[in-house]
Amino acid sequence: MIQHQLLKIHFPGKLIFGNGSLDGLADEVLQLNAKEVLIITITPLLDKLSQLINQLQEKGITVNTDTSITQEPSFADFRTLMQSIAQQNFDVVLGIGGGSVLDVAKLVAAQKSNTQTLEEIVGNGLLKGRTTGLICVPATSGTGSEVSPNAILVDDEHQKKGIISPYLVPDIVYVDPLLTISVPAAITAATGLDALTHCLEAYTNKFAQPFIDMYAFEGMRLIAQHLVTAVNNGADEEARSHVAMGSMLGGFCLGPVNTAAVHALSYPLGSTFNLPHGLSNALLLPYVMEFNAPAAPKRYADVAVALGCERQADDAATAQAGVKKIRELIAACGIEATLTEVGITADAIPQMATKAMLITRLLNNNPRPVTYDDAVAIYTAALG
Repeated sequence: MIQHQLLKIHFPGKLIFGNGSLDGLADEVLQLNAKEVLIITITPLLDKLSQLINQLQEKGITVNTDTSITQEPSFADFRTLMQSIAQQNFDVVLGIGGGSVLDVAKLVAAQKSNTQTLEEIVGNGLLKGRTTGLICVPATSGTGSEVSPNAILVDDEHQKKGIISPYLVPDIVYVDPLLTISVPAAITAATGLDALTHCLEAYTNKFAQPFIDMYAFEGMRLIAQHLVTAVNNGADEEARSHVAMGSMLGGFCLGPVNTAAVHALSYPLGSTFNLPHGLSNALLLPYVMEFNAPAAPKRYADVAVALGCERQADDAATAQAGVKKIRELIAACGIEATLTEVGITADAIPQMATKAMLITRLLNNNPRPVTYDDAVAIYTAALG
């Protein structure tokens, strides 16, 4: 049963989407009258950003770059970064990269002149403000962080913690699908399945919203239809563009509705075994779908239709066709499909289930209650 809550959406102030749109970013920054810019990115992108950096420097803007975020970021990584830039006087932060880079860029902009500690802003709505300009440019199609109010960090106890605030929604977003062309096939697959999961968990959420359903359904449709092409032929600009749009639509789902049990159960895979976030979700998605479908058959039947399935005799049968379709999609993407394949064994399950049960922020959204025993059963099924 869907429970409609108050709908709150914080959109970016400006959104530019399209192949080659990165070419307009320098002019965008100049219009902000910025004097100093901090670009948080990854080393492999520096060549692609050289023209942007040169254009800004030619206009007298000081440009600093940081490439220290190379994996899912921790509290310690963030503190180290903040110390390294403490003497800089940037008035705009430009995050260009995958979800981890964008999450950190959002937090750097927020914390630049904020007296709150990192621990004090963990949770929903605790950040008191942001005075530094923030522009986000995704270089992968997965997290949707460029349009979401969320940032995820691993704390000092190796638990993933969410910081959710309207102040983390960027002022300006540029989505240039051409930036994703160099992303390797395995990362394209995992991040694309992560984006699909955002849409799917928003659509089947206990607190689903009709306004968000539009984004969620279309996001699932676009990704299911074009992801395999993007994986198999990374240079296919049309496929990259459709998957990037699907990823962005998934990001719009994250503020008003958010994710549920797939993400909650995937967190321990990342924090304990250092598995990439998208792969963690993909490994659990079909098993959580099977668990949830009896509690929300009509919603999961709609999911199946979005994924490209024909309607069956009833909603339950259609929902099962959707689960089968997800398994086929994961197989076609060529990534691991079971926990066993990534080296996770049965003896790790009790600890993972214990950790997952702490993620009540997401478990509360699930259409079917998840107990500790349920979590153990889902993980056990996912061993393969």
